[in-house]
Amino acid sequence: MARVSGKVAIVTGASLGIGRATALLLAREGAKVAVADLKEDEGRAVVSEIEAAGGEALFVPLDVSREDDWTRAIATVLARFGRLDIAVNNAGIAWSGTVETTSLDDWRRVQSINLDGVFLGTKAAVAAMKDHGGSIINLSSIEGLVGDPTLAAYNASKGGVRLFTKSAALHCARSGYRIRVNSVHPGYIWTPMVQGLTAETPDQAAFRARLEALHPVGHLGEANDIAFGILYLASDESKFMTGSELVIDGGYTAQ
Repeated sequence: MARVSGKVAIVTGASLGIGRATALLLAREGAKVAVADLKEDEGRAVVSEIEAAGGEALFVPLDVSREDDWTRAIATVLARFGRLDIAVNNAGIAWSGTVETTSLDDWRRVQSINLDGVFLGTKAAVAAMKDHGGSIINLSSIEGLVGDPTLAAYNASKGGVRLFTKSAALHCARSGYRIRVNSVHPGYIWTPMVQGLTAETPDQAAFRARLEALHPVGHLGEANDIAFGILYLASDESKFMTGSELVIDGGYTAQ
């Protein structure tokens, strides 16, 4: 349908999981895509897949927690494609720990990637888009809406993404930039990050079953379930949405 035809996108954490699905879908719908990640082999494989399907893409090495990396990444995108219309701040890490068991170093590491990375990515995207407009999509989580006693640092980072997104959205709207900024809140999606949570669990099938039971629909989500929501926010179909939360969670937060 070419829903984002002619647009240029950067997707962070695009080598695997939701980021990979998003990069492939945006390319399929007509966007030129910068695949940004630290996992170079996997990222270049995504680029090759896009190119094999007739799309246009490039790999951009990016540590989202480093401002100088962002400066180089955006400069690379602009040099190759001439503009930026869509920024998907997807890169993130999971971390389990309560307020008592989480160390300050672990806390800061989670915030540096999950929250600082979204701040830096949004700031860089606004600078690149302010003359012509665009859409910024920040990946939060159900854990940015409700609490979990074993996810203290992760809750804080994703809750921060939720409210930071609203602040940035209001700033852009009131500055007349024509830049929309929205957040996406997935439930448990069967991606390498979620699979990693089961790595040290003796009975992984039982653990997955417990995760599935948390969702009223009775199953976990797939990466494309989130990618289609991101596509909507990236497209002009969502032109009246900014500062909003798109919750795609199988009913998790309806309970």
